[in-house]
Amino acid sequence: MASRKSPNKKARPPKQAAKAEAPEAEDRDSEEESSPDSDAEPAEVADEDADAVVADEDVEVVDDAELEKIAAPKNAPKHAIQRADPLQLYMSEVQRHKLLTQTEEHDLAVDYSKTGNVDAAARLVTANLRLVVKIAYEYRRAYRNIMDLIQEGNIGLMQAVKRYDPYRGVKLSSYAAWWIRAYMLRFILNNWRLVKIGTTQAQRRLFFNLNKEKARLTAMGIEPSHAALAANLRVEEKDVVEMDRRLARGDASLDAPVGDAEGRQTTRMELLASNTDGPEAMVESTELSELVRERLDEFRKTLSGKELQIFDDRLVAEDPLTLQELGDRFGVSRERVRQLEARLTGKLRTFLKNELGDAVEVGA
Repeated sequence: MASRKSPNKKARPPKQAAKAEAPEAEDRDSEEESSPDSDAEPAEVADEDADAVVADEDVEVVDDAELEKIAAPKNAPKHAIQRADPLQLYMSEVQRHKLLTQTEEHDLAVDYSKTGNVDAAARLVTANLRLVVKIAYEYRRAYRNIMDLIQEGNIGLMQAVKRYDPYRGVKLSSYAAWWIRAYMLRFILNNWRLVKIGTTQAQRRLFFNLNKEKARLTAMGIEPSHAALAANLRVEEKDVVEMDRRLARGDASLDAPVGDAEGRQTTRMELLASNTDGPEAMVESTELSELVRERLDEFRKTLSGKELQIFDDRLVAEDPLTLQELGDRFGVSRERVRQLEARLTGKLRTFLKNELGDAVEVGA
């Protein structure tokens, strides 16, 4: 495994190229704590498409000799039920692609940055597939399906090749490692549970560091209170309380049985309050609608002339006529029809209030 260390003097980029574009890392210390030996909790991943500036002394150095040691797993014994698993087949395919020398890598990167040569980009990607597998093994305890991590890491590798600047003086593998980790960590965060829990920057920081900070304070003899955790992790106390509650509980299925009632199992879904109206409300609505319809028929009998036509063709019609259409029929302006309608609506409001009280509201 490649360790995180500062590049030596020969490998250090020149001062004018001391900064390299990389995916945003919220807290460098949190990532260093995320090795497989630390409760399998990876470092914090930053937002997608957010770039951070990495100084030359913090560039991760990946030794090509170590990548060469990553070999395809040996075939399973002949008596095994499954002769080869997907990881074995994938590693056998990866071994077909040779690593690039520093000169070859630089020439291909320059070619791609100048001409957009897809073949050059593909060669850069395939030559660094071992790096993705190496980093995926670091997080195999955090997410057990290592093939999913490799797939996400490959996407990060392609993004790194796309954004790599060969004139910065940083090796592609050292630059790509940040993108690969960022994509893997984002995948772990999004798939940790069915219900997504890391939706904000503060929640992501707490997701990856809350339990570690608790253990650290406990080892120092300090009570890991919510206030202390919030101060150390630079988040609000309410966020600590909420994330602590989320991490302490697992996902609960609404279809899971919670007990037996009358000889059959009862699920959580059946115990939830329904948003639909109950039988009593439905009966009440039906009776009120019928009562209003009867009163409207009685009110209609009191109308005549233009008011009757406005009532039938505008107030109670399913497809009401416009004021202009009624004005053309009566030979008056649309403003005059609006005045007649307002007067008729006032009469209807008074009639229904006298008959039904405040049970019915009539708009102006």
